[in-house]
Amino acid sequence: MIERSEDRDSALRATLPHVPTLGWTRAALAAGLADLGRDALEQDWLFPRGPVEAIEAWCDLADRDMEAAATAEDLSALRTPARIRRVIVIRLEQAVPHREAIRLALGHQSLPWNVPSAMRTVARTADAMWAAAGDTSADFSWYTRRATLAGVYGATLAFWLQDQDDGFPRTLAFLDRRLAGLAKLQRPKAGAGTKRAA
Repeated sequence: MIERSEDRDSALRATLPHVPTLGWTRAALAAGLADLGRDALEQDWLFPRGPVEAIEAWCDLADRDMEAAATAEDLSALRTPARIRRVIVIRLEQAVPHREAIRLALGHQSLPWNVPSAMRTVARTADAMWAAAGDTSADFSWYTRRATLAGVYGATLAFWLQDQDDGFPRTLAFLDRRLAGLAKLQRPKAGAGTKRAA
């Protein structure tokens, strides 16, 4: 489980404006804490593993923001593929002001020694997306759905980083193409019921 607290959340939100110029660094964390009137040394107990932990915590915060927005919209009237699409779009819409912070975070997480953190982040985000879409599966499909969605979201995020158009229509078209494959997981295989009955 990842640690969550109001102190960490507020420090992350204050740090974000400094990341484009300072990167995901102790200097950026110090600047964010200074904006809040807090001591820069607080980062040592808020994020003991340094910037890599701050990135992981920020991704978790973004997951929670996404889930809150999806809950506020009440997606229950939509079919599952449409819910997933909307959840991903919400995540991208919320990310627009932080495009450079995301780009830098991905670069940081791609370093070999940060791969475990990156894998935890991806797994939590995929889980949060399915939860926000109302998925309650508890069988083997729980794993396959999340693994597939992680791939879809990762590819879409990479495409989105290059899409500077308002409303990112090219990214949405890319997402729709990728979701066409994901939707197949929702359909029972033809003849499956007959084989079991036999």
